[in-house]
Amino acid sequence: MELQPVLAAACLFFTMGMFCSGLFDLCRIITRRAVDNIQLLRFLAIKANNLCWLGYGCLKPDRTLIIVNSIGAALQSLYILVYFYYSPAKAKVIRSRSTRCLSFPLAVTTFLASSCWTLYGQLVKDNYITVPNVPGIVTSVVQLWLFWRYAPGRDNPHRPLHV
Repeated sequence: MELQPVLAAACLFFTMGMFCSGLFDLCRIITRRAVDNIQLLRFLAIKANNLCWLGYGCLKPDRTLIIVNSIGAALQSLYILVYFYYSPAKAKVIRSRSTRCLSFPLAVTTFLASSCWTLYGQLVKDNYITVPNVPGIVTSVVQLWLFWRYAPGRDNPHRPLHV
C-alpha cells in the first residue's frame, strides 16, 4: 500500500475538521446573537492562509491542496460574514487568564492537520508544504498547554484581580 494517498486523505480529513471547527463558534454566535469573546483575527488569518495555499496548489498543480483550500476559503468567508453581521459597534476586551476566547476544537484539529501536512510535505519532498505547517504544530501545542494550564474551574492562584 502506497503511503502518499493515505496521508493525502488524512491531510484532507484533519484539515476539513480544522475548518469545520469554526462551526461551533458560528452556532454560538447565531444562538446568542453576539460575538462574545470569539476573535475575528483567527478567521481572517485562516482565510488568508487558504488563499495563499490555494494559489500554490493551482501553480503546482496539486489537487489535494486545491480541494481543501477551496472549501476552507468558502467556510472562512461564511464565518467572517456571520461575525460581522452579529458584531457590535464597540468590542469589549477583557484581560484574564482564561481560555474562553480560544477554541479547543480548533487547537486539536490544527495540531492534527498541521502534523499531517508536515508529514505529507516530507513525503512528497516539498518544503513549501512542510515548513509553513511547523508553526501550526507549535502554536496548537501552546494552545493545548494553555487549555491544560487555565482549565475552567481549576483553582488558579495567579488569577488577575477584576478591576
